[in-house]
Amino acid sequence: MVSLDIVFWILIALFALIGSMRGWAKEVLVTFAVLLSIFLTNVLEAFVPFIHQNLAIFAGDTLFWLRFSILVGLVFFGYQTPNIPRLAESNRFLKEKFQDILLGFVMGAINGYLVWGTIWYYLDQAGYPFGFIIPPIPGTDVGILTGEMMLYMPPAWLGNPMIYFAVAVSFIFVLVVFI
Repeated sequence: MVSLDIVFWILIALFALIGSMRGWAKEVLVTFAVLLSIFLTNVLEAFVPFIHQNLAIFAGDTLFWLRFSILVGLVFFGYQTPNIPRLAESNRFLKEKFQDILLGFVMGAINGYLVWGTIWYYLDQAGYPFGFIIPPIPGTDVGILTGEMMLYMPPAWLGNPMIYFAVAVSFIFVLVVFI
């Protein structure tokens, strides 16, 4: 059995390796997709009456699956966007130098943190609703570490109003760099 914090760090390392192969420009789009998913989840839970009154009150596996679906859907399109022919033909997504690979490594690690940290945070909020994932036992070293780590997961610190600023900066970056 492997602790969730070990799996978390392994996945960050895997995403960093993938990021170094893809390059920084492609990884930035994934970062923005994660930020957009957290923003969309935040807006839906705050302003859509059905979700706000029903799902958010009973924070269980239904709310987890809604959050997870939004995250995975947008991350999928974030990874697939550079394969759109019009974008792939431009030279913006080429990795030519060592610094592109190195920056891709860093951006990949950030994406691993954003994606898997968000999923882990949503799992924790839902109370680990699956039988094959054992929640950390409170009071143990792993339980204390997990509680401390949840404070630093993306949805915890990207709440209102921080997520609005993050999305605004993301769109400014896209307008200035990619368009």
